[in-house]
Amino acid sequence: MENFTPYSALIGGTFIGLGALLLMAALGRIAGISGIASQAIFQKQDRSWRLAFVAGLLLGPMLVALVISDFSFSTPELGPRTLIAGLLVGLGTAWGSGCTSGHGVCGIGRFSPRSITATVIFMTTGVLVASLF
Repeated sequence: MENFTPYSALIGGTFIGLGALLLMAALGRIAGISGIASQAIFQKQDRSWRLAFVAGLLLGPMLVALVISDFSFSTPELGPRTLIAGLLVGLGTAWGSGCTSGHGVCGIGRFSPRSITATVIFMTTGVLVASLF
């Protein structure tokens, strides 16, 4: 591993868990990003909190970059492989009725057998695909 960053991972994971906990406590909603984002676009009801949630996901890293001077991040080059990967992730999210945040963070935290199964399947698939490429 080139860039082992346990502290930033711990801090980031803590904030993800805290955000999921606050959303559940305040609104009784699961912090599944794919569902929140798609319903913010296609559903009129409860749209304001969903748009605020998605905006926070986009603006949060920008705020951190302003506060921490040596903060850096990179994005993958947008090419055919990236587009195909994004399409496959979107299809998997739709077929699995949820994403890594909904199943992996919130579902496992609630001991949901469906979420545990989904997480094992997508993590195993991710490891296999990453090993092949």
